[in-house]
Amino acid sequence: QVQLVESGGGLVQAGGSLRLSCAASGIFFSISSMNWYRQTPGKQREFVAAITSSGSTNYLDSVKGRFTISRDNAKKTVYLQMNSLKPEDTAVYYCNTKLAREYWGKGTLVTVSS
Repeated sequence: QVQLVESGGGLVQAGGSLRLSCAASGIFFSISSMNWYRQTPGKQREFVAAITSSGSTNYLDSVKGRFTISRDNAKKTVYLQMNSLKPEDTAVYYCNTKLAREYWGKGTLVTVSS
């Protein structure tokens, strides 16, 4: 059974930092690409960052230079380091992987106050 469990969200002031974690189980983590998405009320879920099994990364343009995705295969965990946070980064952040089907975590709320 595939499980993705996010943690690390919270309330932070603009300009601050947070590190999100996503612990995976039930998958061959080391060969899986992992993704972070986010969603605000009334909007579609949007792609934020991705990391392949080889460590290649890709980012939403608006977070480039501020967010860093990384992975620890031994811990089966993917991280999202978020620096210089802005109020517009406020959202529920979801961990995602695409195998034979897509899997999602339940999300962790990030709130950035101005």
